[in-house]
Amino acid sequence: MPNILLTRIDNRLIHGQVATQWNSSLGANLILVANDEVAGNKMRQSLMDMAAPNGVATRYFTLEKTIEIIHKAADRQKIFIICESPADVLTLVEGGVPIKKVNIGNMHMSEGKRQVATSVAVDETDVAAFESLRDKGVELEIRRVPSMPAEEVSKLFK
Repeated sequence: MPNILLTRIDNRLIHGQVATQWNSSLGANLILVANDEVAGNKMRQSLMDMAAPNGVATRYFTLEKTIEIIHKAADRQKIFIICESPADVLTLVEGGVPIKKVNIGNMHMSEGKRQVATSVAVDETDVAAFESLRDKGVELEIRRVPSMPAEEVSKLFK
């Protein structure tokens, strides 16, 4: 069983907040970005590598590759998975990735979305994915940074 410490939804993926606050509170030694677009984009990977904490490995896998190889992870790998959307996390869970908890950190406002929390905007597709994750027993938490209290998750479903 892979040692997944936390899965975070953040459409910025790896950035300063993730690198400094989240990773230091988790103690991960591997940040795995599960994202089909970034997996093939060396420029974005290089930029994210610059934001990653020293001594922490980064991997950029497609959703399918994550599903295929996550179970081969060594016990010593303390994995922090970052995805762009709830649909991506649902794809991983349905593919057998043992995700127990999802931190919802940053989902930008855009056309067709409604703001439900400080840094979270959702549309009906997002809500449906969150409902499926909740129904599969995945714990959901809205929290921008570890030092802040979690926001009420029920906001997602109103």
